[in-house]
Amino acid sequence: VELFNVEKPKIKPVVAVYPTSFTDQTGQRKSNSEFALFSTAITQQPSSLLIRALKHAADGQFFVVVERVGLDNLTKERQLIRSAREQFATEEEKKKQLAPLLFAGILMEGAVISYEANLESGGVGARYLGIGNSVQYREDNITVSLRMVSVATGEVLLEVLSQKTIFSYGKSEDVFRFIEAGTELVEIELGNARNESSTIALMKAIEGGVLEIVKQGY
Repeated sequence: VELFNVEKPKIKPVVAVYPTSFTDQTGQRKSNSEFALFSTAITQQPSSLLIRALKHAADGQFFVVVERVGLDNLTKERQLIRSAREQFATEEEKKKQLAPLLFAGILMEGAVISYEANLESGGVGARYLGIGNSVQYREDNITVSLRMVSVATGEVLLEVLSQKTIFSYGKSEDVFRFIEAGTELVEIELGNARNESSTIALMKAIEGGVLEIVKQGY
């Protein structure tokens, strides 16, 4: 919300985000205590979340974001337009030039540099006369590095670190009873767990980094 309501600039900076300029550098895999997982802990397209944060700053009135992720496709489409105009357009239409692409004065670069799982964990539980209750929690942390680079000079104008905590919570209740002269055993257990989305946490960390860059820029 704070990023959405940030003060609008007098001149909107033109910003480019290349697909290789903001990536996952953590190497972190999803944690699992039972078997090996090869899927990553976070999305492999964090640049999409960065573009989203830039476009939502000041309700889309702060940055002008130019397309660089699909630059090859954009260039091919413009070539098709030129080719079609040369073959089928009238002389008057051929004189109309295709507008040039916007060039960026600023590059946004950085990486997701850390994903720390089980940074803190714990719980509490009790059982009395076969009736028990327990609560467990776990805390992870994600860290994002973001920098603003001048295209004209290559100077790193601003650099920030942003962190977001990811919480996991679990609760269980159980009943343990012997019945029918001790010949049968009945055990009932109910529980629920809630894990905060790592993608939402990453998005919030990136939005926090963009907001801090805006504040430092002002």
